Amino acid sequence: MPSSHTHPAPQPAAVRQALAWLHTARFLTTAAQLHQLPAPGAPEIAFVGRSNAGKSTAINTLTQQTQLAFASKTPGRTQHINLFALGRQGATDALLADLPGYGYAAVPQADKQRWQQVMAQYLISRPSLAAVVLLCDARHGIKEIDQALLEVIRPHVEQGLPFLVLLTKADKLTRNEQAKALAVARLQAGGGQMLLFSALKRQGVDEAALWLHAQVPSSVEH
Repeated sequence: MPSSHTHPAPQPAAVRQALAWLHTARFLTTAAQLHQLPAPGAPEIAFVGRSNAGKSTAINTLTQQTQLAFASKTPGRTQHINLFALGRQGATDALLADLPGYGYAAVPQADKQRWQQVMAQYLISRPSLAAVVLLCDARHGIKEIDQALLEVIRPHVEQGLPFLVLLTKADKLTRNEQAKALAVARLQAGGGQMLLFSALKRQGVDEAALWLHAQVPSSVEH
């Protein structure tokens, strides 16, 4: 008798390749100030977002590692730029840069200002910055503080810097609410790619992996 179980559709080869590449992610270094970062080299893809947007969870989901990025139940805990290297057999094709979450009320004002400065300097002046991923909670959309960050990178975007907006926690919305959130965010962002994302339901994971992989042409060669 034929099995009554339905099997998920096989992943396209490009998705498997992108996810396998992301799975090579390994911790490289952490820096409290820009001068502590390694010399610019491999292209860097920066992950930015509010403290409660699910940034660490998204990084862990995309790299298929449970504790690569520190996912805390207390937002605002990450106070450093954390770099993760990507590439098979020890090669470094690219770096993921996990920037500190912003906008969390419990973080002292002086720390907030210091971190906003460090992040802005990184996004404006880091020569190896190749792409930016902005994470926003799908239920709240792009807030004023996210808009301020988009303004920081806008000159680079106008010169061709790719950016992706991940609307996280999309599983908490109905299908109609998801469609509305996507439409509103598209208007607010004024460009870039836009994806609904859910670590829990794996929504948008394959598409995000493909986008990340495409930002680093050399990674396709490995």
